[in-house]
Amino acid sequence: MRDLAAQALLPVNTALAVVLLVLLLAAAAAAAVFRLSPDGSRARAREILIAGARATAQLAVVSLAIGWVVHHTAALFAFLLLMFAVATRTAGRRVTPNGTWWWAALPIAGPVVPVVTGLTLAGLLPVRGIAMIPVTGILIGGALTATVLAGRRGLDELRTRHGEFEAGLALGLADRDARLELVRPAASDALLPGLDQTRTVGLVTLPGAFVGMLLGGASPVLAGAVQLFVLIALMAVQAVAVALTVELVSRGRLHREEPSPSGRVPGRA
Repeated sequence: MRDLAAQALLPVNTALAVVLLVLLLAAAAAAAVFRLSPDGSRARAREILIAGARATAQLAVVSLAIGWVVHHTAALFAFLLLMFAVATRTAGRRVTPNGTWWWAALPIAGPVVPVVTGLTLAGLLPVRGIAMIPVTGILIGGALTATVLAGRRGLDELRTRHGEFEAGLALGLADRDARLELVRPAASDALLPGLDQTRTVGLVTLPGAFVGMLLGGASPVLAGAVQLFVLIALMAVQAVAVALTVELVSRGRLHREEPSPSGRVPGRA
C-alpha cells in the first residue's frame, strides 16, 4: 500500500534519474555563472555536484542498511552514533578550519540526547529503527544547521568587529563578555529558518513528516500531530544548540586563529 502511494507521487524510473541530473546541473550552473562562492570563484558549483553525488551514494547505502539495522538494537545505536559523528565533523569544519572544530559535538549532542531520551522514556519514541532513526536524524540535522549558522555568524562578527571587542576589553569587560556582546546578536539569526518554517507550516509548505504520514496511510489529523511534534522538538533543539554555540564562541573554545592588529585573537581565550 505504501509503495503504491509512493510510486503514485514519485515513480522511481529513468525519467526521475534524468530530472534529478538536470536539476543538479542547473544548481551547479547557477552557482558557477553567478560565482556564488565567498571568494567570487566557481568553487561552490563543484561543491554542489559533489554533494549531489554523495547524497545519491549515501542514500543508496542507507536505504539498503536500514532494513537490517532496524532489527538489531546494537546496530541501531551504532548507526545513530555514526550520524552524530558525521554531523559533528560537518558542522565543526564548516565553522572553523582549526583543531577546535570538535567542540561542535556539544551543541549537537547537548539538546538532541535529552530530547530523544525524554521522548523514549515517555513512550512517544519506541526503540525501533523505523521510528528512532528518522526522528533522531531530523533533530541532529536541525542541531547541525543551527550550530553551523550560529558559529559562522558569530566568528565572522568577531573578525569584522575586532575593534569593538578590544574596546570592550578597554572598558573592563572580561574576554567572554566582550565577545558575547558581538556574538549573540549575530548568532541569534540562526533561529530564523526554524521559526519561519514553523510559522508558515501548512500555509506555504507541507513538510516531509506530514507528507510521509499521509503516504503511509495515516489520517490528516495524525499526520498534522506528528508534524507539529517534529517542528516543536526542532525549535527546542535548535534554540539550545544556538545558545551552546554562542557560549563556546564567547569563551574562545570555538575560534579562528586570526589576530587583531594588537596581536590578540578575538575568538580565543
